[in-house]
Amino acid sequence: MTIVIENPLTESEHVESKVQAVPKELQLDEGFVVPDANAFGHTFRDYDVESERQKTVEEFYRVNHINQTYDYVKKLRGDYEKLDKREMSIWEGIELLNEFIDDSDPDLDMPQIEHLLQTAEAIRKDYPNEDWLHLTGLIHDLGKVLLHPDFGGLPQWSVVGDTFPVGCAYDESNVHFKYFKGNPDYSNPKYNTKLGVYSEGCGLNNVYMSFGHDDYMYLVAKENKCTLPSAALFIIRYHSFYPLHKHGAYKYLMNEEDRENLKWLHVFNKYDLYSKSNIKIDVEEVKPYYLSLIKKYFPEKLKW
Repeated sequence: MTIVIENPLTESEHVESKVQAVPKELQLDEGFVVPDANAFGHTFRDYDVESERQKTVEEFYRVNHINQTYDYVKKLRGDYEKLDKREMSIWEGIELLNEFIDDSDPDLDMPQIEHLLQTAEAIRKDYPNEDWLHLTGLIHDLGKVLLHPDFGGLPQWSVVGDTFPVGCAYDESNVHFKYFKGNPDYSNPKYNTKLGVYSEGCGLNNVYMSFGHDDYMYLVAKENKCTLPSAALFIIRYHSFYPLHKHGAYKYLMNEEDRENLKWLHVFNKYDLYSKSNIKIDVEEVKPYYLSLIKKYFPEKLKW
């Protein structure tokens, strides 16, 4: 199939599994209980509930949807795929996240390290033998270091929040869809059709997503030759792609590998979303275990 796309991503972008095959999918049958409410007493991912937090979140998406254009994404990705900002370990990256709270998240307003550990520990409890998935939970949001001055101090609208394809029509399942009308691509006939610059079934690897922490951490992991399986890298890259894994939008862009890996993302998302709470994890108690996983799958120092 011919892929109609400007400056398509290179062949090296294709994710290849570097460890033994993992099961096709996991089942949430090990006692994980979905809570009734988030840290604020509201339904999870409720973007309309009246609260001060809701106002912050909506303003975030207004700015995000207006500014995340196809050209902007291509430029930022080109700048950051060089991985020339800093050299540091995975754990150093985790500690940097202590300084930030995600303005796009309606469910939690705690430092990011808390969310990483909550996610990882919830998975570890239910699936003690899937250590790659524990580590994926720990590092999935590490790309948020882009908020730090050492990485350019990007604005939150360019780092966090739900992700979506650019270069084709915006699906109405996107949170606060109305604000896309302020994006110049919305009225550009080159980009506002169903397929836009892509071809049906071209594979998500050939699709430019709104720039942010997902794609950046994927690049860091892949280019530093981590040995996590392809499902883990898919989770890292698309865990914020809620229009796809929650609403089933944009499936016409997927290929067979995407469909297989999406099974894992559906499982992971439940832990990513519903493990959020105000209960803190004892960092020093669990740190040795996660350091051992980092050593197993990553080099000591990584280029970021």
